[in-house]
Amino acid sequence: MAVPQRTALTLPDPRGVAQTIELAKWAEGEGYDDLWFADSSGVDALTTAAAVALNTERCRIGTAIIPVFSRTPAVLASTAHVLHQLSGGRFILGLGSSSQTMMENWHGLKFEKPLTRVKETTQLIKSMLTGAKSDFDGETVSSHGYRQLPLEEGAQPVYMAALRAKMLEAAAEFSDGVILNLFPFDALPKMMEHIRIGAERAGKKLEDIEIVCRHQVIVSDDREGARNFIRAAFAPYYATPVYNAFLAWAGYEDVAREIREGWAAKDRNRTTGALDDKLVDDIAILGSVGECQDRIRQLGEGGITTHIISCVSPKDSQATYDAFTGKNFSF
Repeated sequence: MAVPQRTALTLPDPRGVAQTIELAKWAEGEGYDDLWFADSSGVDALTTAAAVALNTERCRIGTAIIPVFSRTPAVLASTAHVLHQLSGGRFILGLGSSSQTMMENWHGLKFEKPLTRVKETTQLIKSMLTGAKSDFDGETVSSHGYRQLPLEEGAQPVYMAALRAKMLEAAAEFSDGVILNLFPFDALPKMMEHIRIGAERAGKKLEDIEIVCRHQVIVSDDREGARNFIRAAFAPYYATPVYNAFLAWAGYEDVAREIREGWAAKDRNRTTGALDDKLVDDIAILGSVGECQDRIRQLGEGGITTHIISCVSPKDSQATYDAFTGKNFSF
């Protein structure tokens, strides 16, 4: 059975915990299907997800993503168990590698073998969630003798975030769903093909896999101003090795090089200027209500099933969120 199309709102609210809870309650009341947390600075995703679980009744609550480097598999498994209970089975644990900037600069950790670390962490957590005693020696993680209260196998989903070929295939093969982010529109068919390859290795069909994406959406008549918000917010993302390599893999080698060199030279204008209007319009979703809604539908036709609406422009955020409420939007 094909996975249904869903609309979701991004959390946390950058203003704080109380505002995040209120935004979650508003979104549920307005007909959003899901609430998906990013692991950003200042508002911890997992503890705030617990608060949201206790203040909502219907929406699924997911993480896109929790970095596998900053918490151990046992901590993630036990936290997922608690969130499963608090939410009444509405929680989805989305894992990813994050980036060198966050893991090494923010956390002081080594960012090594990200694909293997995400895959092995996912495998270990899925085993731990069943209550099995851990007995795992991987290349990047190990655990022996850990056991927690069991859940029925598959009751607590674990999704993997992915950008390039090998991780896309591993996410489809080893996890319960795939999380995408910040891809140029014309790269989607290539990404979907690698998801299909991984799915078939595990005996799955592509149409049975949930594919989640956090879309950067700005509903605004000021298209150039919206583009500049996207440039300022995400040119630094594409300067990190992980996203820079992804942009090159997606077919934008020259842009990736210009961003990389501009960032190394500490030339902000060169870095942001590398994202020309066409590429910004391919990465983000900008324009009128109708234009943004049509683009989300187009992405749904391309294979995305769960659409997380995120807006980096504070002055346009409410209009953007309003555009995708139950009364204003359908597939």
